[in-house]
Amino acid sequence: MRYYGKRGTTVADAHSPALPQVNRAFILRISSIAALGGVLYGYDMGIIAAAAIFVKRSFSLSTIAEELVVSIVLVGAMTGAIVGGAVADRIGRRATLVWAAGIFIVGSVLAPLAPNVTVLIVARAIIGLGIGFTSVTAPVYVSELSPPQSRGMLIGLYQFALTLGIALADLVGYLLANQQAWRLMFGLAVVPTVFFLAVILTVPESPRWLFAHSREKDAEKVLLSYTDTAGARQLLTDIQEGLKAPVEQRWSALWSPAVRGSLFVAVGMTVLQQVTGINTIIYYGPQIFALAGSASHSSAILATFVVAVVNVIGTVVGISLVDRVGRKPLLYFGVTGMTVALFALSYAFSHNATLGPSLGPIAIICLMIYIACFAFSLGAIAWILVAEVFPLRVRGRGVAAGTLGSGISNFIVSLTFLSLIESIGSARTFAIYGAMSIVTLVFVRFVVPETCGRDLESISMVTE
Repeated sequence: MRYYGKRGTTVADAHSPALPQVNRAFILRISSIAALGGVLYGYDMGIIAAAAIFVKRSFSLSTIAEELVVSIVLVGAMTGAIVGGAVADRIGRRATLVWAAGIFIVGSVLAPLAPNVTVLIVARAIIGLGIGFTSVTAPVYVSELSPPQSRGMLIGLYQFALTLGIALADLVGYLLANQQAWRLMFGLAVVPTVFFLAVILTVPESPRWLFAHSREKDAEKVLLSYTDTAGARQLLTDIQEGLKAPVEQRWSALWSPAVRGSLFVAVGMTVLQQVTGINTIIYYGPQIFALAGSASHSSAILATFVVAVVNVIGTVVGISLVDRVGRKPLLYFGVTGMTVALFALSYAFSHNATLGPSLGPIAIICLMIYIACFAFSLGAIAWILVAEVFPLRVRGRGVAAGTLGSGISNFIVSLTFLSLIESIGSARTFAIYGAMSIVTLVFVRFVVPETCGRDLESISMVTE
């Protein structure tokens, strides 16, 4: 039997088997395909930053209506999270991802054809439903195929794909800004969505889900496709150990004493990830740079694209270090950097008159530091932890609860950002997000466990 030290390192006794050998190329391919759902999420989340400027002009939107167009996708995501978690537990991880691709296609076709703002809002809500399905299912799917020694990096591929989708959206927005072609911005989402549907049909089902549904032979067949016979037996034994309790079909199981700690960690991390202000930059980047003195819509969108590229680079750094450095050290360092950058940004906006033309470059530097620190820490690790901390019998619903927490907090932040700017000013708004970053540091210190190097079946014991 394996047990784990305080830092999450594996300690073996004389009878412990070594970690199973796996075909890394196979696991990386499967994880990359599942992570493509993150590209769809990122693109549909990021494209609104550029498109909202021209949608507002086309439909003569008020501030509240603009906030609704931006944030309605999160209502769909929350619904998708609730439904997707149950669906993933019932019909399987792979089948749920196929359904998600179909939902994305419907929303991506409807949005550019919208004759009025009401239809656009409906289309964005449908896209949100697809986001909810993928954000629940993809990390769970990858976590259930990944070996412990590289699970963090492989789950982190989803976050990397998400940041790539945001950067792609910002680039498309910049290229189409002069034509004000917001319909084409939305419509181009169909291309990666169709590709995602095609490739997701080529992946196997999660062996843990198969075993949990009494399909032991199918589970063994999947395991043998990326490990040897001894490794398959070892993994099946670990899965069987984790399934001594049956798969739960009730949401109330998340509040049982054995799972409550995992729920607190997962929901706490996803909520704090949002209330530190990340999506104000993703959704409203051009508006923020306009406040800082950007000369045109095009230059503001370009600055947002540069920030998105930093986001991608930071995510690559994070997922490359997460299985070597550990989750908590990266969180400490990254969230501290976010806190400093947010308070510096608040200070800069409070001295707008003094700084004058230099405010724009200062704002860009602060936002780059903030986004880089977020990307290698809270951005990637929150979703890694969500996929790791729940026992198998409630994992689908557990991740759905984490996604729901993220969606609710994201919705509140995105729906109130412009109103906060108008009512209390930019300086105080960013100071609020800085204060929430301090709360996040406290939460990481006292609540979040170190999961690096642990197998999935043992992690939930730490949070009980």
